[in-house]
Amino acid sequence: MKIATFNINGINGRLDNLLDWLATAQPDIVCLQELKAPQDAFPQEAIASAGYAASWVGQKSWNGVAILSRIGEPVVTRRSLPGDPADAQARYIEAAVAGILVASIYAPNGNPQPGAKFAYKLAWLERLRKHATALRRHGVPIVLAGDYNVAPTDLDIYPTSSWNDDALIHPESRAAYRRLVGRSWLDALRHLHPRGRVYTFWHYKRMRWQRDAGLRLDHLLLNRELADRLVEAGVDREVRGREGASDHAPVWVRLRKI
Repeated sequence: MKIATFNINGINGRLDNLLDWLATAQPDIVCLQELKAPQDAFPQEAIASAGYAASWVGQKSWNGVAILSRIGEPVVTRRSLPGDPADAQARYIEAAVAGILVASIYAPNGNPQPGAKFAYKLAWLERLRKHATALRRHGVPIVLAGDYNVAPTDLDIYPTSSWNDDALIHPESRAAYRRLVGRSWLDALRHLHPRGRVYTFWHYKRMRWQRDAGLRLDHLLLNRELADRLVEAGVDREVRGREGASDHAPVWVRLRKI
C-alpha cells in the first residue's frame, strides 16, 4: 500500500499536474493540502475519472485539505481539529480508509513571528498533539500526513542563515513538533533516511529549486500499529520541476500488507 501527501498549492490551477502525477505514481491514498478552493469548486469529477474517491474540506482563496483513495471510499470521521470551536480554518480532515485511520494536515505557517499568527501556529500544533494522543488510544493503524510547516532540524533545511527568523525553523516550532512526535510516532521519511538532506519544499523565489535550496516540511507520522509495516519512503522530486508546479513535491510511504 502506498500513501502519499502533497501540498498542491491550488488544486484547480494545478489539476493537470496532479492528474499526471496520480497516473504515474499510482498512490493508493493521497492527502492533499492547500486546495485554495471553496467546497463546491473541488474537481470531484476529474478526480473520480482518475480512479479516486475523495473527501475534502474546502475554503475560498486559501487552506483546504482532502483525502483521495483508489482502494475504497474514505469514511470521514472528522472535518476539523478539535480544541477550538471558533477556528474556522480548513486545515484538518480525518477518514478511515481500508482499515487505516488517515489524517490530512495543513498546519499554520506562523509568519510573521512573533505575533498572532505564530501564537496560532503553536496553539494549533498543541491541539494536534492532544488529538493525536487521543487517537492512539483506539489501537488502530494511523497515519498523520501533511504539510506541518516545520523543518524539524538543521538537516531539514539547506545550509543557510537567511531563514533564522522564520517560523518554519523557530525553536518553539521545532519543540512543538518534537512534542507531537514524542516516542509514539515514527517520522517515516527521516527514519528511512536518517542522515540525508531530503527536501520536500522549494520556495519560488531566488532560484531555490534550481539551487536545491529546500526544506523538509511535509511529513508522514505513523503510530506503532503501522510503523512495523513501513517498507519504503521517498519524495517525488521531479514533480517540483515541472511547468506550473506547486512549490512542494509529493512525499510517500510504502507499507507492507497485513
